[in-house]
Amino acid sequence: MCEIGFFAPEALTDSQFHKLSSFIHTNVGIKMPDEKRLMVQSRLTSRLKSLKMDNFDDYLKLAFSNTPEGNEEIALMINAVTTNLTNFFRENAHFEYLTNVVLPELAKKNEKKIELWSAGCSSGQEPYTLSIVMQEFMRKNPGKIEDYSILATDISSKVLDKAVDAVYPMSEVESLSYDLKKRYFLKSKDLKNPCVRLKPQIREKVVFERLNFMDSVYPKTTQKNAIFCRNVLIYFDKATQKSVIRKLLQHLVPGGYLFLGHSETIFGMELPLKTVGPTIFKKE
Repeated sequence: MCEIGFFAPEALTDSQFHKLSSFIHTNVGIKMPDEKRLMVQSRLTSRLKSLKMDNFDDYLKLAFSNTPEGNEEIALMINAVTTNLTNFFRENAHFEYLTNVVLPELAKKNEKKIELWSAGCSSGQEPYTLSIVMQEFMRKNPGKIEDYSILATDISSKVLDKAVDAVYPMSEVESLSYDLKKRYFLKSKDLKNPCVRLKPQIREKVVFERLNFMDSVYPKTTQKNAIFCRNVLIYFDKATQKSVIRKLLQHLVPGGYLFLGHSETIFGMELPLKTVGPTIFKKE
């Protein structure tokens, strides 16, 4: 007869949590107040289990050992504690604004190739949604826009790997129209594990790269017509939010659009942006 039990390491102490939260805030920019302690402990428990450790003291010694193994664990730790909440056509008003205002405006300017950036793309639903929006606009307005490219970045290599695969549970596309599903998704034949995958014409337009918003300079890339950075800044303090937006704006063309999450604001930041819609801004 086998024993069934739960793996439960010692709880995070105050000093251990503060060491972790300070490191994450300094190096990733995400605020970790005391109320996040249980979340951090829960998410890192799987790392301890994987390493066959039963306490956070040993875990932190490894993570901060400044060795190849420790540096690898730091990356895995960041993957574990960063929040990855997303879905297709999330906050759909932004995609409608892109379709009804931004793209017609760019087409009128005779912009033939559109450059977009999904900053903080998580597991890929947002950039793939952007790709679907572009395909739909081009299909309905032949000749107006001829091509597009989407840069998608995130700090978590784990979610980027998932994003590149472009495979999602069937439940994530249930709310989409039949036409969109038929046009842009491949359906698995596995009835026990129903899932979908984005078709090649959607995937091939998206380039995924790892990016830490706390880096002093972002990698050189083409100037973007629109940048989506939604529901990411809420985890940063005000000063970091302003710094991140300023760095993003360096890659946005004059007159380009910045889309933030529904609960995010630039109030009091003195940025070269004017509000054109709910959490939609245009670079001046």
